[in-house]
Amino acid sequence: MIELRAKLWRGVGLAAVLAGGVGLAACQPGGEAGENGAAQHGEAGEAAKGETGGEAGEGAAPAPVEAAAGGEAGEAGASTAYASLAPAAEAALRLQHLKGFLLVAQKELQAGRAAEAGALVGQGVLEVHTPAPQAFSGLDIAPLTAASNALMDGKPEGAAALQRAIDAVSSKQAPADAALVLRMLTITRGLYAGVVSSGVVDAVEYQHSLGAALAAQDAFTRAEAALTAKNAARTAEAKAELERLVALWPSPTAPLAPTPPAKVAAQTSRVELALYGL
Repeated sequence: MIELRAKLWRGVGLAAVLAGGVGLAACQPGGEAGENGAAQHGEAGEAAKGETGGEAGEGAAPAPVEAAAGGEAGEAGASTAYASLAPAAEAALRLQHLKGFLLVAQKELQAGRAAEAGALVGQGVLEVHTPAPQAFSGLDIAPLTAASNALMDGKPEGAAALQRAIDAVSSKQAPADAALVLRMLTITRGLYAGVVSSGVVDAVEYQHSLGAALAAQDAFTRAEAALTAKNAARTAEAKAELERLVALWPSPTAPLAPTPPAKVAAQTSRVELALYGL
């Protein structure tokens, strides 16, 4: 039996940690990883430059990037999205939410950060699957934990395992609709609300919110034909607004100055307005 490792890397990335300067915090060994309990903070110093691709200008001191604790805003967003759902709708939302973790993990893998990709897969299992395994219609979670562990060990087979995990989740998904996209947008907004707080950037929530945004876009893509049949102009508008929303995450890892939460919230509202009534 494959077991998910309790210790997952948190923060701006393993490369920055090894460079020295950005602290790590251990995820919770069970339940919602990183959403409950306080994360231990390290100081974001010179090592932060390695993850952001360059030094900030000397004129202004950038906000530090730290591995902050999850955040109540993210939990509230997820709770609102999952509230009062019928079993079939909850299953669809949990699958899509989990897929978001896999999609952002894939981006980390493409950037050469295998350990971070593995951590994201593991966090998705702990945060989305573990609280409600009965909602996953018999989804075999073993390949996801195997992919997580292989990637964190730097094993090349982890890349193929991650793709199989994404395919496995995709194969379970029922046809998407506007309601599923809207629920993923609620999760996205809730998570991103905790990305910047008192000048501190929560790099974990940044990635989780990016995954939620990618999952919303993925759900829209699957629903696009049906939505176009209802109203082609509004569907095209929603697609364009979704692309603008995802573009607000400039990289798969948190920059020193991420998009302000208010701007992400406003753009999320524009997508929701375009989808209204579809």
